[in-house]
Amino acid sequence: MEEQQRRALRRGRARLVGALRVEPLWDPLEQRGLFTRPMLEELQSAGSRGDQARQLIIDLETRGKQAFPVFLSILRDTGQGDLAEMLLQECKTQPVPAQLPDLRPVELELREEKQHKNVTPPERLSIPVQAESERPRIPSVPAWGSAAAKRSRDMDYEMKADPCGHCLILNNVNFSRESDLSTREGSDIDCEKLERRFKALRFTVLVRRDLKAQEMVLELLKLSRQDHSALDCCIVVILSHGCQTSHIQFPGGVYGTDGKPIPVEKIVNYFNGSNCPSLRGKPKLFFIQACGGEQRDQGFVVDCDSPQDEAPGGPLESDATPFQAPPGNVDEPDAITCLPTPSDILVSYSTFPGFVSWREKSTGSWYVETLDSVLEQYARSEDLLNMLLRVNVFSHLLNMLLRVANAVSAKGRYKQIPGCFNFLRKKFFFLCN
Repeated sequence: MEEQQRRALRRGRARLVGALRVEPLWDPLEQRGLFTRPMLEELQSAGSRGDQARQLIIDLETRGKQAFPVFLSILRDTGQGDLAEMLLQECKTQPVPAQLPDLRPVELELREEKQHKNVTPPERLSIPVQAESERPRIPSVPAWGSAAAKRSRDMDYEMKADPCGHCLILNNVNFSRESDLSTREGSDIDCEKLERRFKALRFTVLVRRDLKAQEMVLELLKLSRQDHSALDCCIVVILSHGCQTSHIQFPGGVYGTDGKPIPVEKIVNYFNGSNCPSLRGKPKLFFIQACGGEQRDQGFVVDCDSPQDEAPGGPLESDATPFQAPPGNVDEPDAITCLPTPSDILVSYSTFPGFVSWREKSTGSWYVETLDSVLEQYARSEDLLNMLLRVNVFSHLLNMLLRVANAVSAKGRYKQIPGCFNFLRKKFFFLCN
């Protein structure tokens, strides 16, 4: 979709939300290939007619080059030609950006004039050049290693509210028979640890268990549409089976108990600056305990079905399911590159994209166990990125059984390395007692 078309949708959004009749649009949108049926079901669950219209216009920007003209055609076919004409008019009245002034340094221009003409024009001489002492100075930034830098107000996110934010934990344990996904034994242990940990870190924690994909989406939308103005942060934790997905910003997907996947990228963007204004400029943290794919990171080839290869804590299980590419060609590369920049967002994954994430029935997942331990020991003194680095460091300690990276058995060694996609602009310190 061209930029002027996106701007037309944004400029006309208020009128569309107020007047758009969405009910006649659903079938044509599917028939013309703009949205799949699951996408439309999600849009229909957005709430009131106005909420559905607003989300439709936001999502429409991501549907490819032909989305705008096809949408206009559908509007005319459903008797809403006035809205189509309004959008066309918005396209035609886009302001032309003024030409940028020449921002080259005056000193450089003077030097070049002298070299080429050996004469300095009077207009150049008339430009006042400030003395060094009179020029505005850029505020100095403390050195990274200094004590001032460690807890500088300008470099840290503000964390003063109590509670400091909401924490939503989606814990999927039991999956439908039709999904062909196994029961995630040990996940309740993970859930209890993180619920206790984030409550101690002054978050209001809500736990939802065994949700279908659509129910997960509704919970996420409900959280993103709350007013977070008086809060400083928001956390989403997802414990489920996972898979690879096509993506631009954030890899991976998580499954509902019905076996339907939700891309992590989609989950994150529910909370971006466009969709959740009350969290703009505030940290939004996502912790994903799920497989990123089917690859198993091993020291050497291991037959996982052999009882001789079980780890000391019991049989190992993974949260992996095969990657399935979405049908059709609707999701062109340019269809999702227009998503807003994910500033103030951090997504922490239990494993490297494409690889299996291991979990034990008796102690829970290796990632959550290590994350919880690191938060307990270091949350009072270290920022989040440093603590996540510690999680990675622990993953390389071969002598620490049942940590994230290694479970050493008599015949094999499974490895798992967590990681994160970080778009935070400042250091994040938890609010501790």
